[in-house]
Amino acid sequence: MLDFLLEPLSFGFIRNSMIMIILLGILCSVTGSFLIVQKMGFLGEVIAHAVLPGLAIAFYIGIDIFLGAFISGMLSSLIIAWIQSQSRVKVDVAMSLVFSGFFALGILLITLLKSRIDLHSFLFGDILGVTSYDLWRTFFITISVIIFVKLFYPHLLFYTFNPLGAQAIGLPVAWINLGLVSAITLTIIASMQAVGVVLVVSLLVGPSISAYLLVKELHQMMFLGGLLGGISGVIGIYISYYWNVPSGASIVLVVTILFLLSFLFSPSEGILTRPQVLSQPHKLIKFLVKK
Repeated sequence: MLDFLLEPLSFGFIRNSMIMIILLGILCSVTGSFLIVQKMGFLGEVIAHAVLPGLAIAFYIGIDIFLGAFISGMLSSLIIAWIQSQSRVKVDVAMSLVFSGFFALGILLITLLKSRIDLHSFLFGDILGVTSYDLWRTFFITISVIIFVKLFYPHLLFYTFNPLGAQAIGLPVAWINLGLVSAITLTIIASMQAVGVVLVVSLLVGPSISAYLLVKELHQMMFLGGLLGGISGVIGIYISYYWNVPSGASIVLVVTILFLLSFLFSPSEGILTRPQVLSQPHKLIKFLVKK
């Protein structure tokens, strides 16, 4: 058993990938918890696809592609907010439009600029290829986001659960929202290398939503979500190593399994552990038969 656990760790790229996924588990949990509580999980998907035009332009002019991705992701969020504030269009419709528009623009720019961006790596990630520079960048992003949340937690908490009340008492809700969007964008950019755009939202909200079913407080949700995210990542990398399957997909599948376990067996929210189900199991049978 000890050899089973230690053998992958003899490779430097495996050690780097495990450090990276633990950092991402913490980072995604902190920002993903706010998305879940605000019922804005689709925003992560939008930003993840909206970074493609920024990547293409940054690659073409020779600057850091992550800077281009950050600017593009922030721009997409500002456009969504602008459409929502200036029209009767609902936020989910605005997000869908920006999602498709930015992604199409990115594909077009890659073709026109003859950019050599590795789309396969962009879409599906390559956590086994992380470098020391990637680790340090993710570390500083994680620390920066945690410090931001720690310093402004009371304001963030109030705004998250009661944005109208926060505005009424004079909190700078525009700046709070900008800070949250910036943190979410940075999280997505850091996570893209691990699991790619296609799967990034699963890592962003999966561990947090599992924690949401297990605890009641937002800070507990962040802590437990970070723990579940790190565990999912490490298990996923072991599965990838021993079964020779894509690491990003393995990580996301473990995240999904942990959510299903929480969904079924959560002490207070689980489908199979609710008091009425335990005391009257025939109701569960009838419910399943109807389905």
